[in-house]
Amino acid sequence: MIPSIHRQGSSTFGLLRYLYGKGTHEEHVDPHLVASFDHMAPDPGRDPSATRQDLADLLDQPLHLLDQDQRPEKHVWHCSVRAAPGDPVLTDEQWGDIARRIVAATGIDPGDGAGCRWAAVRHADDHIHIIATLVREDGRRPDHHRSGKRAQAEARLIEADYDLHRVAPGDGTAAKRTTSAERHKADRLGLDRAAREELRETVRRAVAGAASTDEFLNRLKDAGLLVRTKVLPSGDLKGYTVALPGDRNGAKEPIYYAGSTLAPDLSLPRVQARFTTDSAVPEGTDGERMTAFSAPATARRTAADAAWAALFVLDANGDDGAAAAQIAATGEVLDALAKTSALHTRNELRRAAREFERASRSHTRAEFRHAQGLRRAARDLVYSGPAFGRGEDGAGTAMVLDTLVFLAVAAAHWHAQRLHAQQAEAARRAAVHLRLAYEQAAAEPFTVLRERGRRIAPSLLRHHAATVRAALPDLAETILAEPGWDALAATLTDATQAGHNPQALLTKAAVRRELGTAESVSDVLVWRLRRTADLPGYSTTTAPGTKGRPRTRWVAQPQPASASPGLEQRQRRR
Repeated sequence: MIPSIHRQGSSTFGLLRYLYGKGTHEEHVDPHLVASFDHMAPDPGRDPSATRQDLADLLDQPLHLLDQDQRPEKHVWHCSVRAAPGDPVLTDEQWGDIARRIVAATGIDPGDGAGCRWAAVRHADDHIHIIATLVREDGRRPDHHRSGKRAQAEARLIEADYDLHRVAPGDGTAAKRTTSAERHKADRLGLDRAAREELRETVRRAVAGAASTDEFLNRLKDAGLLVRTKVLPSGDLKGYTVALPGDRNGAKEPIYYAGSTLAPDLSLPRVQARFTTDSAVPEGTDGERMTAFSAPATARRTAADAAWAALFVLDANGDDGAAAAQIAATGEVLDALAKTSALHTRNELRRAAREFERASRSHTRAEFRHAQGLRRAARDLVYSGPAFGRGEDGAGTAMVLDTLVFLAVAAAHWHAQRLHAQQAEAARRAAVHLRLAYEQAAAEPFTVLRERGRRIAPSLLRHHAATVRAALPDLAETILAEPGWDALAATLTDATQAGHNPQALLTKAAVRRELGTAESVSDVLVWRLRRTADLPGYSTTTAPGTKGRPRTRWVAQPQPASASPGLEQRQRRR
């Protein structure tokens, strides 16, 4: 249940006209009163003899206790209370009880007999609106300081009492919610999302791996945003604002949003805190920035290595600033992947990035000098261009997503230990989307690896099984019974041909981090071994000891450097 305190207004009648009206899209059905300060307020919705003006006059009577020049101009208090999707439809009596609890908790009507006058209007199944006049019956102003936090605390109790969906308590670090007016405007213009949401995601992607303020601002412009900056007399940059070209006000002027109003960590100082000399692009001998970046598959392998290193920082449970930086930088990697992902994984990766955004912010200060490996990986992903999702690209994507699932779960655990409820829940939701994206990315390379594994000679297959039993005695039978065993057998064959000791690789993979919680142990081992041993992620070559004709082997090819890589510029692999 989400209570939202809206801006104070100056017209009681004006708000009642909206509450009892049809709504912007005629969504207000049967608007009526469910509770009021005296249980006897007129109801313009169901009483033909009552008018909105009658109710407005009743609510505003305490204003007349004050002289005209003493009356507050912004005297209308407005709070909406909305149930979660999937909650049962509550009765009018239940909503009335909820309204009384909210006004008591917020100090609007604390129960001392002289509270503010208020009324609760219901015009839909899932929410109510509470309107109050901010002058008490004794002429004093109410003590409604921090009414939003008070309402949230009471909502958590209401959820427990009514057995409703439990909303994780917040800590004030969440991004500002899109207003109803912004949502209605987006609907009116036929847009999928409000301008605030679109801008927040675009700015987040511009931050991913950026190494300087100039690069960050140029990325915003390359993404098609209107950008304004504010410069201090000293010449230092103070802040920036962004707008969508098509988002205009009544005067046809662009509507600009400051980065800090999009999300707390998108203010200019917070963005600049991510930049360090370690994340800068190396300079060439001519003083110009070097612009050679990896192929998409190679960039994904680099990101997998960086994510694997970040896992150990979170598992160590030591320096909170370092851990918070790893989590925030993980968000940058997800944003970079979502922007450069293949079509069949794009939707799930975008959902994962949006969910993880909430997990990347907390009151723990991130020390970004500890997370430059992930930030460089995010940069490499952005500039390497889009992956096509097949061959080595698809295998590289599966490899990094396999590690990112573990990293998201570790982030959820880290937040949960510190009672960061919303962040922990967001990381868990992101992990769900990452698993789905992984399944999509891994489908083709795993099919190829399994086919190769099924062609392995029985004697070699028995040898690989014995190796697994020797290296992982507790998990061996589970691994051998999984569908992914064939792919693991092909990987062990590749490792042997590359001169590695398969048993040592398996032991190392298990010792460095647990495997028991993996949904498929064999799948995880395939990517850990192929990454650790630097094996091609996608190979259809028939190796010795297998039956069948040789097939094509795909490997990542180097790409030519771009002279001036921008955020939207893409390189094509030949």
